[in-house]
Amino acid sequence: MTRYPEIQFESKEAIKSFQEEKLKIALKYLSENSKFYQKMFVEHRIDINGINTLLDLQKIPVTTKQDLQLYNADFICVPKDEIIDYVTTSGTLGEPVTFVLTDKDLDRLSYNEFLSFSTTGCTREDVLQLMTTIDRRFMAGLAYFMGARELGMGVARVGNGMPELQWDTIGRINSNCGMIVPSFLMKLIDFAEKNGIDYNNSTLQKCICIGEALRTPDTFELNTLGKKIHEKWPNMKLYSTYASTEMQSSFTDCEHFCGGHLQPELIIVEFLDDNNQPVPEGEPGEVTITNLGVTGMPLLRFKTGDVCYHYTDSCKCGRNTTRLSSILGRKGQMIKFKGTTLYPPALFDILDNIQDIHNYVVEVYTNDLGTDEILVRLSSSLQTKEFEKSVKDLFRSKVRVAPTIRFESAEYISKVQQPPTSRKLVKFIDLR
Repeated sequence: MTRYPEIQFESKEAIKSFQEEKLKIALKYLSENSKFYQKMFVEHRIDINGINTLLDLQKIPVTTKQDLQLYNADFICVPKDEIIDYVTTSGTLGEPVTFVLTDKDLDRLSYNEFLSFSTTGCTREDVLQLMTTIDRRFMAGLAYFMGARELGMGVARVGNGMPELQWDTIGRINSNCGMIVPSFLMKLIDFAEKNGIDYNNSTLQKCICIGEALRTPDTFELNTLGKKIHEKWPNMKLYSTYASTEMQSSFTDCEHFCGGHLQPELIIVEFLDDNNQPVPEGEPGEVTITNLGVTGMPLLRFKTGDVCYHYTDSCKCGRNTTRLSSILGRKGQMIKFKGTTLYPPALFDILDNIQDIHNYVVEVYTNDLGTDEILVRLSSSLQTKEFEKSVKDLFRSKVRVAPTIRFESAEYISKVQQPPTSRKLVKFIDLR
């Protein structure tokens, strides 16, 4: 692919024009190679020659996760002998979906992470400690390695977990940047404190974080988890990056920490309401993406299920690209509880702020009346009625409603949080 990293610093008009030219190429490719979109274009009488602007995208129906599950093979645009890598989605909202990548897609994926690392200020002088899995059909772990390699960074592929090995690696190779799920930083801190490791004076000084929010969606201030890490490890710079298998690209913080930047070469993004209409800035919308430059399994107007805010003003870093807030929640995980609409991250932020809770998992199920109920299973050394009441009171003060609380052992919660087949820490279980 032709690379044009400077486009993100050009004017908004130039970025829009650039993306519209890329869109025409993407539509032509889909009309020639994708069984799914060929059928869609015929059924909805869509003439792709009439789709010339980003606004014209609204003439095309959205693609959903259900479409991917029901017609998975129809999205593949290349013969089998051109497929290099097979990956699956994490299956957060249902059965995992298989994705295929060609040699060109892998180059594109590498370039995306090169851009992502560059956005955080990483250079070839940095040494990255990869604290996420690179196996288990996980696209992101491979992408991180390839992007770091393209940038010229040294990489230590430690994988997830294993605090002792993580600290041993930091001590051996002086890695200064981590790729990590942020809650694992708290486990690194805990291990360091118990074993006399001066983590604030270690070489590890910045982390690029996945999977969990570090900042509030509206003000970009550190949330509870972010504050906990910062209070313990003030020297640590915490960057967030947001991506998904379907996107095959990412949105990453710059040094001003005001939302993840769009890479205009790789993806078009829309923010839609329940009726698939664009939402204005300042209102939550579902992240809806169109891949640019993907050859194996490109998607058009795919609704990711993730809800966030977006911002279009220019950033102090000089980029003029759209920025995404941290994710408010997933559309399929929205909870209607006693007249209040909630997303799991809001519940996590409350629980993370309670010092005497060791670990927890949130369950949602349908009660006898057909409405949502929330059960919080937690482990704590204070398993008393008074502590339970204080937890509920905190929920009422923050979100106006209180869930059912059930005390469990720390071992039980850890087992629930880390099922053998999961690539991510499970803190939310939807039983509806």
